[in-house]
Amino acid sequence: MPARLRPADPADVAAALARVRADEAGTGEKGDLRLLVKHYLALLEARAPGHSVEVRVPPYAAVQVVPGVRHTRGTPPAVVETDAATIIALATGELTWHEAEQAGRVRASGERADLSPYLPLHRSVS
Repeated sequence: MPARLRPADPADVAAALARVRADEAGTGEKGDLRLLVKHYLALLEARAPGHSVEVRVPPYAAVQVVPGVRHTRGTPPAVVETDAATIIALATGELTWHEAEQAGRVRASGERADLSPYLPLHRSVS
């Protein structure tokens, strides 16, 4: 069984977020992106416990969230897939769910795939 995601140390999150934001391309180092993606998915899992939506951020992590029908095998009833930069922007409030959908930065299918009630996960300190 894979290890559960856990929130990272706040100092590590702040440092990684600062480095990602300082990167001109906005992509950041893989280690920073991995830390932030796993941290924010752990917060999402705590805020929206459940198993009806699978949130995927390849190649870093995936998590099942949102109350409803439990998914155990095959294709989940609802899937959200995005990249690291988008999940970080959504989690920090730099981007809204609606803006991300309109820009094609998230792919969401299924009736519970709207994560807007759970976002942002923490306010960005700019």
